[in-house]
Amino acid sequence: MPVWLREHSWRQSLTAVYLSLPLRGARATAANIFCSEQYLKVSIPPFLFEAVLYAPIDDTNSTAKIGNGNIFFTLYKKEPAMWDSLTLANADKEKLQHLRENAVLKAQEKAKEETEAKKITKQEHKKYALEATMKVEEAERKRIEDLKEKERQKVTKELELWKNQQKDGDKYKSIQTKEEFHQEIEPLKERKNEKMNKTQIPNEASSKTRLKSTRGHGSCSIFSQDLKEEQLPAPRAAATIKVNFTPRVFPTALRESCVAEEEEWLHKQAEARRIINSDLSELEDLKEEEKNPDWLKDKGNKMFAMGDYLGAVNAYNLAVRLNNKLPLLYLNRAACHLKLRNLHKAIEDSSKALELLTPPVPDNEKARVKAHLRRGTAFCQLELYTEGLQDYEAALKIDPKNKIIEKDAEKIRQLIQGTTQSS
Repeated sequence: MPVWLREHSWRQSLTAVYLSLPLRGARATAANIFCSEQYLKVSIPPFLFEAVLYAPIDDTNSTAKIGNGNIFFTLYKKEPAMWDSLTLANADKEKLQHLRENAVLKAQEKAKEETEAKKITKQEHKKYALEATMKVEEAERKRIEDLKEKERQKVTKELELWKNQQKDGDKYKSIQTKEEFHQEIEPLKERKNEKMNKTQIPNEASSKTRLKSTRGHGSCSIFSQDLKEEQLPAPRAAATIKVNFTPRVFPTALRESCVAEEEEWLHKQAEARRIINSDLSELEDLKEEEKNPDWLKDKGNKMFAMGDYLGAVNAYNLAVRLNNKLPLLYLNRAACHLKLRNLHKAIEDSSKALELLTPPVPDNEKARVKAHLRRGTAFCQLELYTEGLQDYEAALKIDPKNKIIEKDAEKIRQLIQGTTQSS
């Protein structure tokens, strides 16, 4: 049960109120302070300070400084006037509850507006960065095209030069071949003339026959190399061999024993993508890891530890929309609702977590105990002590050695007895 902080001092001017609140040895942070136009709350377990202010204040410009065991508030009035008292006189319980709920709703709306503004700013920055990137890529593409064009022109010039050199080389080679041919023919003619001079020719027919045979033998030896080159076959044309593989999503080879598990995994992935693409169009701006429920749960846990309960609730809400079968999401969101005094929502989330934590097994004992305690705490804060006692007793059945739960349950029993006797 909270311990109310009654000791405080205040003074005022025409435009501001100065409030000093002692901490009694407790350590406070900015997360322990909640301030709206007409409602001020400081929650430092087990201490609690709550005040309905006499008139509205400017909660945006008002400040709070923590130091020397005190919290110093500077609350700027919306309208310059002197207050008769710090708090509103004769504020009944219903009015206090109404002001508290309105303050929480306004804080949530303000946080939502800030989130939307941040989202719009992020989109504008993203758009500007995309345009800048496109300009840089366009300049880089143009530079590469210019380099390619220069290289192409350079290669074309080199190719033309090579062709000209080849032509000159072919001409020189043909001239050299003709010269070699003439050089080979001339010695043969000289040898033939010598033989004809030395040899006696019996008749013209025999000489003609010998001459024909000699010319035939000589012509064969001269052009035999050219004939061989002409008879060489052309080189084979190049070809490309195509190899077709069986399409596979997984990097491992196909095994008949794993077909069922792979199909089930693919079905789950397709179902998750379908849910994201059909129901959550606002996730287009998020990164891939930000669409993971486990990543969102860890993010919410960090925000809760820092005291940003509204941010943690938003993270858990998105994670629940991605996967509504994780009991820890509901359990952690119930803790945030308890901090924000959203007691009915805390009861709903705790009940949903208990539904998912079935069947009861030793592995989920701690989670079930937390769910019962958070729902029981919410019931007690709503002054439904009987229902709260039932949850505490259920938690005590799961963890009978927990002395803290036993003491809290005993306090609730005493409250029920005191309420019954007074009635």
